[in-house]
Amino acid sequence: MADAKLFTRGKAQELRDELRGANDKRDKGFLRKKTALKKIVANMTMGNDMSPLFPDIVQCMQIQVLEIKKMVYLYLVNYGRLRPEEITSAIGGFLSDCADRNPLIRGLAIRTMSSIPLPAIVKALVDPLRHALQDQDPYVRKTAAIAVAKLYASEPGRKVVEREGFVGMLRDLLADHNPTVVANCVAALVEVSERGDDIVLKLNGNVAGKLVAALGECSEWGQIYILDSLLSFVPQTHLEAEQLAERISVRLQHANSAVVLTTIKVILYLMNYMEDDVLMRVLERKMGPPLVTLLSSGSEVQYVGLRNILLIIQRRPGILQNEVKVFFCKYNDPIYVKLAKLEIMYRLTREENVSEVLAELKEYSTEVDVNFVRKAVRSIGRLAIKISSASDQCIQTLLNLIATKISYVVQEAIVVIKDIFRRYPNQYESIITTLCENLDVLDEPEAKSSMIWIIGQYSDRIENSDELLEDFAFTFKEEPAEVQLALLTAVVKLFIRRPTAAQELLPKVLKLATEEADNPDLRDRGFMYWRLLTSNPTAARDIVLSEKPVISTETDRMDKGMLDQLLLQTGTLGSIYHKNPNTFIRTAKARYLPDSPALNASSKRHLITPSGSGMSSSALRAPPVLPARPVSSVPANNAQSPVSPSAAAGGGISDDVYGQLSDLEFVNGGGAGYQTDIPRPRGAEEDLLF
Repeated sequence: MADAKLFTRGKAQELRDELRGANDKRDKGFLRKKTALKKIVANMTMGNDMSPLFPDIVQCMQIQVLEIKKMVYLYLVNYGRLRPEEITSAIGGFLSDCADRNPLIRGLAIRTMSSIPLPAIVKALVDPLRHALQDQDPYVRKTAAIAVAKLYASEPGRKVVEREGFVGMLRDLLADHNPTVVANCVAALVEVSERGDDIVLKLNGNVAGKLVAALGECSEWGQIYILDSLLSFVPQTHLEAEQLAERISVRLQHANSAVVLTTIKVILYLMNYMEDDVLMRVLERKMGPPLVTLLSSGSEVQYVGLRNILLIIQRRPGILQNEVKVFFCKYNDPIYVKLAKLEIMYRLTREENVSEVLAELKEYSTEVDVNFVRKAVRSIGRLAIKISSASDQCIQTLLNLIATKISYVVQEAIVVIKDIFRRYPNQYESIITTLCENLDVLDEPEAKSSMIWIIGQYSDRIENSDELLEDFAFTFKEEPAEVQLALLTAVVKLFIRRPTAAQELLPKVLKLATEEADNPDLRDRGFMYWRLLTSNPTAARDIVLSEKPVISTETDRMDKGMLDQLLLQTGTLGSIYHKNPNTFIRTAKARYLPDSPALNASSKRHLITPSGSGMSSSALRAPPVLPARPVSSVPANNAQSPVSPSAAAGGGISDDVYGQLSDLEFVNGGGAGYQTDIPRPRGAEEDLLF
């Protein structure tokens, strides 16, 4: 019967009758029995409840046919936990199979029992498992090693493993002559150490050397297990790290991408314990080609490789410093691959190759995917900040993109040009006219707030800056908080630089910010500016127009200590999310770079330890020292500034534009009465929350 015909939904009673009807002695080779069991397994796979057949399936354990054994054990693994009372009837069959002459049946019985973590099964498994760990057949030994890890994952099994000393037996199996057994034993020990609180896997130089010697005869997964376990070896001398790295570097030529990534992870780990710069450069050159080869794989493997490369080049930029062209996007790359390549291109760009990268980014700015185009335009601006000698080229490229009049391109260009203005003050102000010609296309909050910042910052050089800001103020109520805050600050800057130009606009914006706005940050900033301007105009000028710190690309870089920690997760989900697995997997443990006499100075300087005593340098910076709070010059009994005589007379616009601000009427008896710095007695009724 074809396997496809087996997947037809049937009733449990019909399948029971068919299974019992197959007990005919004329059924040579148990063909009818096999067919009935296949139908049961197929229905179980489709989600049909086959648990009522449990007693009938247990009786089939007596049949010494491997194919039938596999199906019976698959059924027992699936329903054994749901039938804890009836599973005890199968223990006799399990123990009989554990002593069978066929090693496949012995291994199958051990594997099945370890997959049913019930107290009765775990208790019965102790003696067979101990014998299996010392079995003559390597298949049984390697199955028993994995069974120990399965047992340790359950609560009753963990107690048995610790009490019976199975972990010690696993440790002894590391010296097994069969590489498959060694690989499975290593995998089990790593699993146990990750789950256990008091069990930590540590390898010495002798054991690590034996494991490396077994690599050549292991399967791909076995190599990954062994390589991953080498992270438990802490070199005590530079020579140990250098010799081990050279021995495993041949794995970089493996065809399997997982083996390559795991090898790179171990080499990067060992490089923290090396001092020989020449050898480190040689290892970096060896790691470059395998990483590039990952980009010829499928899109999913490419993405995993790119996310890992992004971490690697931040810590060891020399590995791929001359390979930026490899990361140029192809027309048929998925968008997630393109975005990952874009970030790596930015990281690898230097003065020598910036012209090529800029030309490539300009091409990307004409793509159809809006998100990709935005990231490309933003990368151009980031390059202008990163490489000062290329800022002129970047500005010219951005102006060419603005000339296309494509809305989202223009808006993204304005956002990055604002950052360029902060990076290079008083250098590119000549392009402000071009930016102001594109005000009509601005409809995104970030672009609007950037343009408003530019107008406010250079309000003394833009003749009609007051008119431009007034146009933005017409829709003040409808704008998001980001734009409102930028507009409020820009109007204050305009007022300080050109008081007469903003003497009507500033009161209007202040009233909108303090009386009609729902955002508390906006109201607080409005009141702060109002009090600052009315009480001490000189201080207002010094604060609002103070020199801003020059922005740089240093904030884009991850701390080296954190990078060393994340590089221990190379090839895992942590390297894709760029987060430690313990932050998104409840049972995962954080990995830390272990301290050692061989740890080089660079890694020791940024070392992060579990206790936090060796935090990285960025975490140990002293907290900023805040200046003393200035005493307000406003008298307590009359917080409002005196009204200028001309304003009191009601005639026209006053020459004293600062004095005019005191004429504004605010909510709750006037803005000047906004006593944020006057402490209230504790226990007042106003402090109660209802």
